Amino acid sequence: MRINFYISLFLLFFSSVNGQNNPLITKDSLAQATWIENAYSQMSLEEKIGQLFMVNVASSQNKNATDNIKKLIKEHGIGGVIFSKGGPVRQANLTNEYQSSSKIPLLIGMDAEWGLSMRLDSTHAFPWNMTLGAIQDNDVVERVGHQIGKHAKRLGVHINFAPDIDVNNNPKNPIIGNRSFGEDPNNVAQKGIAFAQGMEKAGVLSCGKHFPGHGDTATDSHKSLPIINSSIQRLDSIELLPFRELIKEGLSSVMVAHLDIPSLESREGHPSTLSRKVVSGVLQGDLDFKGLIFTDALNMKAVSQFAEEGMVEVEAFLAGNDMLLMPENVMRAKEKLIEAYNMGIIPEQRLAYSVKKILMAKYKVGLHDYEPVELEGLYDDLNGVDNVVIHEEAVEHSITVVKNNFSLLPIKKLENKKIAYVQFGDDSGSTFLQTLNNYANITHIKAKDAAGYRSGLADYNLVIVGLHKNNESPWKGYKFSKNELFWLQEIGRLRSSNTILALFAKPYGLLDVLSFNSLDAVVVGYQNSEMAQEKTAEVIFGAIGANGKIPVSAHPDFPVNTGVTLKPLQRLGYSIPERVGLSSTKLSQVDSLMQVGLDSLMFPGAQVLIAKQGKVVYRKNFGRPTYTSDQEIGGDHIYDLASLTKILSTLPLIMKMEEEGKIALNNTFKELVPEYEDTELKDVTVLKALSHYGRLPAWIAFYIDTLTKNRKPSPDFYRTAPTEGFSYKVADNLYLTDAYKDSIYNRIGRQELKSNRYRYSDVAYYIFKKYIEDTYGESIDGLINEFLYAPMGLQHTTFNPLDRFPKQEIVPSEEDEYFRYQTVQGYVHDMGAAMQGGVGGHAGLFSNANDVAKIMQMYLQGGIYGGKRFLDERTIRKFNTCYFCNKNVRRGVGFDKPQLEEKGPTCGCVSRKSFGHSGFTGTYTWADPEEEIVYVFLSNRTYPSATNTLLIKSGLRTRIQQAIYDSIIN
Repeated sequence: MRINFYISLFLLFFSSVNGQNNPLITKDSLAQATWIENAYSQMSLEEKIGQLFMVNVASSQNKNATDNIKKLIKEHGIGGVIFSKGGPVRQANLTNEYQSSSKIPLLIGMDAEWGLSMRLDSTHAFPWNMTLGAIQDNDVVERVGHQIGKHAKRLGVHINFAPDIDVNNNPKNPIIGNRSFGEDPNNVAQKGIAFAQGMEKAGVLSCGKHFPGHGDTATDSHKSLPIINSSIQRLDSIELLPFRELIKEGLSSVMVAHLDIPSLESREGHPSTLSRKVVSGVLQGDLDFKGLIFTDALNMKAVSQFAEEGMVEVEAFLAGNDMLLMPENVMRAKEKLIEAYNMGIIPEQRLAYSVKKILMAKYKVGLHDYEPVELEGLYDDLNGVDNVVIHEEAVEHSITVVKNNFSLLPIKKLENKKIAYVQFGDDSGSTFLQTLNNYANITHIKAKDAAGYRSGLADYNLVIVGLHKNNESPWKGYKFSKNELFWLQEIGRLRSSNTILALFAKPYGLLDVLSFNSLDAVVVGYQNSEMAQEKTAEVIFGAIGANGKIPVSAHPDFPVNTGVTLKPLQRLGYSIPERVGLSSTKLSQVDSLMQVGLDSLMFPGAQVLIAKQGKVVYRKNFGRPTYTSDQEIGGDHIYDLASLTKILSTLPLIMKMEEEGKIALNNTFKELVPEYEDTELKDVTVLKALSHYGRLPAWIAFYIDTLTKNRKPSPDFYRTAPTEGFSYKVADNLYLTDAYKDSIYNRIGRQELKSNRYRYSDVAYYIFKKYIEDTYGESIDGLINEFLYAPMGLQHTTFNPLDRFPKQEIVPSEEDEYFRYQTVQGYVHDMGAAMQGGVGGHAGLFSNANDVAKIMQMYLQGGIYGGKRFLDERTIRKFNTCYFCNKNVRRGVGFDKPQLEEKGPTCGCVSRKSFGHSGFTGTYTWADPEEEIVYVFLSNRTYPSATNTLLIKSGLRTRIQQAIYDSIIN
């Protein structure tokens, strides 16, 4: 009866004194009250006082230091530990050791404002608050808070001293800055609520700091006592507003700062931490806060020298704080608190009030049913791929465009752009430059003075300047150097170019720029992390949009909340599999399959790319250009695409012509080439030919007729150097007579149609090439470059690649011992295309996986890419249709389609709407509109000999496709 009586009194006390919305009271309040009363009643005075202390320890410290904390736990019954620097496994071990030594489980705390990495190695760093402050969707901020909370909970941390809800309205603030959500108190409040609620959902207590607001100061309270000379009215409308709003939403705890605030505390130089007017009066009284109250670290110079050793803690407790954080001398402070209790200065009711609140917090985080930290899998749990998904989403939402003259961003019309990049700052911009180069050819211009920049940039019409400042911590420098400020103005004044500035630093870095009149666009990336560099580049080129608003006044031209909204241009972005619903773990099967291909000598090297929902999520290179090469395959290596040329070059031109009325699917060959009117080919239609249902021969070995009896190139047809009438370059030192062009088309005209209806054939593409070139009066390679490749920014896609690329960047196709008698490298492998000067309608195109994916993505997007419509969606649907499926012909119009029976060109796991093609040299690409997947496989399986058919027999390309579909997360 007696215990129930005290429990009833306890519940009554906390409902009347603390209110029904006390953030520490759990739903099972009766069980909570019972546990608290039992724990409190069994404590001695020394143990009760001990609960008030939270001491600092670092898992990186030596054993003597960590054992001293263990001694404090055992002998003085301290209430909690705040962990500092170290590593997660070491900290987990210490946590378990300390908890096993404590009579009442310890409340474990950390400063993990942007994640555990604020203190620990081997953990993930999320964006700083200033970056999050730019985000307009608070749900994203909540997800960041939740992920950080999950990490803390997994590590046995019960309270994260976050979020920092200081309103940073002083650009010179040395300690807050990037740790603040910004200078708009309403934005700070909303971001703080979202972040705190995210952590609370993970089961970790939130802590708003630094009360009543540390943002309007230029002094570091770690070193001296900052003065806040604001009026009560200003404090109430600015600094206190976020605290008031978070308290309404159930903030678990508050940390009180060491500040001198004359408008709240009349005693000169009296720290707010030790002020009853501030803590009890404003926080508990005016703001009606019922949660746990922490002091800021009591070993900080702003407060530690205020009174004799031990009395600082007494003053802090009397002011209304519950937990005394990081006292300089626990034993001395404990003595003084016990002395104050025995003298009646600290009444029992006051002590019970704080101790029971501490116990309530412990109950809320599950310490009434304590379990040690599980060490197995800890590292993996803290470093999962979900961190990157959430981090990436946050950064994407934060990127802020504050200026965009002439709608320069996102960059369009790439065919007209010659772009240079200039790097400023003390940190690397390599990721930014690398990502920019995913979209266009970007030249890195370096100079030592303004004259050097003027000279180096003279030939460029667009200059991107990046200021890259050290990203190690939020306190690092963020300003331009004097030289950089001068150079920036000089670059901006170049009349021949537009200038874009990308800032990878605190927004206040813009304050020193005298004028932005000469800059056409300004983008703020906030941090120089690799993620921020990648996403800023994607914003610049329109792979993603921009919705951020700058959370501080960064310049008179850019007041707080400035932000230009940009819509994406539907260019490919770059991400990780989980961002688009694929499993990285399952997708790693592709790596294994590729290793099998290398080990089995199916090919010397290859590129594989996988994109989903417009994002490239797998882009890897394997092996070497040849089996004996010292060089490894890189992303810039280009491959002979072979028959992929059909759908990546000739077919888009045919579709364009169909839209323009220059060709129709029911046109016959005699209408395209009048000379064929009296041939068997005359009635073959475009539709049937493109569907490989025109009874045409598979291919014609034109080259054989140009060889001597001993099967060497005949001097009747070839020269070793270009001479008059011999301009078709077939290979090094091998030039074919110009007259042979007519021989090719004459021989095609003499062909007889085959008896079987379905036969895959290259022959039609010779005819289409001729018709296209005759219609436009221009070579097919120039036409397709002007129509598609240049506007799309395809830097590695071309015919006759030796005209543009060094030989070592081109993967060799074969050691030719039957026609050209040399290494085929930089020349098309297909003999018929080679005899057309390297430009065939069916073969001749070279590219890398990234460029191939862009064209396939354009098809998936209904003909749009980079904000430009290349083809009508209706046209693509028309050509991506199987017109002869009822005749057991799977082909679309130019596109290959999934098999109708068991075996065929795909894994059998793709949708019927999917389409693609394969190439003789070991190439393959496929796109699936239903799953929004693009898959590219490029190899040189024909090297050193085209007789190597292991890749084809193994079905490796479609086995990889199966692995892609198996990795889809349901």
